[in-house]
Amino acid sequence: MHRSFRRGAGVEFSGHRPYVPGDDLRFLDRRSLMRHDHLMVRQFETDTDRGLWLLLDASASMAFRGGAAPAAKLAYASLLAAALGRVAVSGQDAVAAGWISAEPLALMPPAFGRPGFERLVDRLEAVTAVGSIHEQLRAVSDAVRGIGRRVGRGSIVVVFSDLLDLPPGAAGEIAAMGGRGRALVVVQVLDPCERDLDFRGKVRLRAIEGSAEVVTAAAAVRALYQQRLEAQRSEWRQHLVRVGGRLLTVTSSDDPVRALREILVTVAQVRR
Repeated sequence: MHRSFRRGAGVEFSGHRPYVPGDDLRFLDRRSLMRHDHLMVRQFETDTDRGLWLLLDASASMAFRGGAAPAAKLAYASLLAAALGRVAVSGQDAVAAGWISAEPLALMPPAFGRPGFERLVDRLEAVTAVGSIHEQLRAVSDAVRGIGRRVGRGSIVVVFSDLLDLPPGAAGEIAAMGGRGRALVVVQVLDPCERDLDFRGKVRLRAIEGSAEVVTAAAAVRALYQQRLEAQRSEWRQHLVRVGGRLLTVTSSDDPVRALREILVTVAQVRR
C-alpha cells in the first residue's frame, strides 16, 4: 500500500503547501491568505496506489527531426508519455505532467481515469518545442521545483529529454527528484543521426539552441563525438545512481512499443 496523489479526496489531513496554478480551488485555505498574505492549499492523503509524474523537455532542440526518423523528438517523447499515462490510469493511478521550456508552462496536476488521460493527451498535443534553455538553469529548476514539492513517496517520475542542450547543473537538479521513496527514470531521446553522426563528407553543423556552428568532415570526428556523448551519459548516470535512479537512451526511430516496454522494465528495476 502506497501514498497516492489523490490530494483533497483522502481521509487524512497532511498539511499545507503553496498554491500552484491548476490546483483545485476547493482546497484553498483562505485563512492562510489572511494570516500570511499568500495562498496555501490543504493536502490530504489516502493509502492507495502510486502516481506517475512526467517531465518533458520542450526546448527547441527537441523539435529536431532527421531523415531517418518518423517524427521529431518531442513528438516521439510525447507519444511515450501518453502511453505511460494510459498504463497509469488503467491501474487506477494518477498521472501528472510538467515541461521544461524557455517560457514557463503550467503544470498539469494529478488526474485519474479516462478524463485524466484525455487531459494529458490534450496538453501533450498543445506543447511545441521552442526557445533556448542551454544557458537557463532556472528553466530547469522551476520545472523540477514545480514537481518536486508535490511528488510523494512511492511515486514514479519519468523525464524525457535529449540532454544535449540542457544547461550545466541540470543533471543535479533533475536527480534531486529521486530518492526518498521516489522512483526516477530519465529517458534520453535522440534522433538517429544525433546518436550515430552518420553524415557523409563535409557537413555544416549548427546548434539549434545557441549560436555554435562548425564545418567538419563527419567521419573524422565521429569517434570523438560518440566518446563525448557517452561521457555525458556517464555523468548523468553518476547523478542518478546516487538517488537510485536510472538512465535509458532511445531514438526517435525506435519502435515505440519496444521503447515503452524498456521504460516499464527500467521503472520496475528502480522500484525494487
